[in-house]
Amino acid sequence: MSGKPRIATVSLNSAVDQTVTVRGFAVDTVNRVSEARVDAGGKGVNVASFLAHFGHEVVVTGLLGRDNEALFAQHFEAAGVVDACLRVAGATRTNVKIVDPDNNTVTDLNFPGIRTADADLAAIRERLEVVAAGGIDWLVLAGSLPEGMPVTAYADLIAWAKGRGIRVALDTSGAPFGPAVLAGPDIIKPNIAELRELTSQPLEDHDAVIAAARRLNARGISMVAVSMGAEGAILVTPEAAVLARPPRVPVASTVGAGDAMVAGLVHAATLGLPLAEAAPLATAFSLGALGEIGPRLPETAKIEALARQVGVTELCEPAKSPRTEETQ
Repeated sequence: MSGKPRIATVSLNSAVDQTVTVRGFAVDTVNRVSEARVDAGGKGVNVASFLAHFGHEVVVTGLLGRDNEALFAQHFEAAGVVDACLRVAGATRTNVKIVDPDNNTVTDLNFPGIRTADADLAAIRERLEVVAAGGIDWLVLAGSLPEGMPVTAYADLIAWAKGRGIRVALDTSGAPFGPAVLAGPDIIKPNIAELRELTSQPLEDHDAVIAAARRLNARGISMVAVSMGAEGAILVTPEAAVLARPPRVPVASTVGAGDAMVAGLVHAATLGLPLAEAAPLATAFSLGALGEIGPRLPETAKIEALARQVGVTELCEPAKSPRTEETQ
């Protein structure tokens, strides 16, 4: 054992990430691929790999199709991640990213995933029981749900983890997000569009974002990290709120950048860092991924150097009107 907190990630809808570089990409014509690479991916897989890169002992579980599982097995061995994934019939889906450096665009083609059965979620819980018996401190639930998986799957797993004193980080969107938030994970990382959808509010300024995050804090979510693209991220805990502004960096690929931030948030939490230090570190994880082709991070020294370049501004809590205070 490394002595560091042990972490498990769940990847229910993993993907084979194929990244192709096409200069001057255009539709309805022939395009020439100048570079191509294939990686084992999916949010839970990426977060596990990034945390292992920083020296954590990480176990990944979830579902993989038997038809193309070899790529993932090889990746886990190379990354130093313990493979506890279940193999099911069929092939893990493929996601294609077409990177056009001339026009600075990335086009995504996401294929459907494997179809699951009712028994698969129960099998995942059984596998997590085995993993938890070895001692885990954090559970990371990341990514979309495959076809056939109940929309409450993440909420069920959060309840399972909380019943065992395991802290949970959540990064998902769409239909599973609302039920999972109600289950009370410790960390969530929505982008601004996802937070708008969750709250049904326009969230047009920082005060509105902080107010929305505070309501989530009141539900037991200890950190809400709202990513806003080039503008940075607003991170809110019950005690503080900060804006992390990234420096401009060359972007090689956006693959895994959001997953890297999740890994950075969990890594910072394991170190017990205050928000003013966690924010630039998590942002630096994301910046590091942006500079790499495929879901990977640069050496730790570069991440630490990037963290020193991130601007951090403490944000004041939105002022409350007298009427609001009276009704509380």
